[in-house]
Amino acid sequence: MPSSTAANQVRASHILIKHQGSRRMASWKDPEGSVISATTRDSAVSQLKLLRDDIVSGKANFNEVASRYSDCSSAKRAVISVSLLPLIAARMPLSLPLQRHNPNQNLIQLFGAGPFGRGQMQKPFEDATYNLKVGEISNIVDTDSGVHIIMRTD
Repeated sequence: MPSSTAANQVRASHILIKHQGSRRMASWKDPEGSVISATTRDSAVSQLKLLRDDIVSGKANFNEVASRYSDCSSAKRAVISVSLLPLIAARMPLSLPLQRHNPNQNLIQLFGAGPFGRGQMQKPFEDATYNLKVGEISNIVDTDSGVHIIMRTD
């Protein structure tokens, strides 16, 4: 895989819904895979489209939806109340600047995906992320892991 420098790396948060065709039939919220093995790709896509519509319309917050619905283990790490942000912020080192205009950005800094470059992610995920502008949310993206919506964060 090609190496990447910080200048050509991106960051993203995503919501993953696994289904019968996913390469790994378990997740942090379904360790036995009983729900995943009963979920068709079409039903996973339908669920993800509804979630995306709620996020894009402003009815729901991306990070809160991800922490509740995503099958990705990064969602487990993000299960933290936004109300705890002031407490976390008070204990954060000054070297980690907070986004005072967008408190949800702080969750991304603390719990989002680390930076990645070309050749480090599954190709459809990578291509979709690089094609997004910061803050933009993708349409449905298919990978071997399942179906995703992706929000580019940096």
